[in-house]
Amino acid sequence: MATITKKELVNRISAKTGQTKIITKDIIQMFLEEIVTELGGGNRLEFREFGVFEIKHRAARLARNPRTAEEVQVPSKSVVKFKVGRSMKDAVDRSLAALETGQVLPVLPDLEDEDDGDDDS
Repeated sequence: MATITKKELVNRISAKTGQTKIITKDIIQMFLEEIVTELGGGNRLEFREFGVFEIKHRAARLARNPRTAEEVQVPSKSVVKFKVGRSMKDAVDRSLAALETGQVLPVLPDLEDEDDGDDDS
């Protein structure tokens, strides 16, 4: 299993779109910053068929240190959760199954977003 970096994604997307790496990197960075900004504002981000990012709050709890068996108070905290969407899950499952048999499939079909009223075409 490989680790793919933002730089690798920039290179791939730049090659596919014909945009420069600088423009592609800026767009990806802005996208990531918008996700952080929205989550930081308490908002939920839903990318239809891909997945949902949201903040979950964990209550304070009492845990046990496995080395010393001592009880430790763990404070409450907020964590980012990602719930995978159906199309993404199906596409990953198909890709992993194909990988096991030596086939190569497109990773994710073009996901259609429901009409949100924007006419960006």
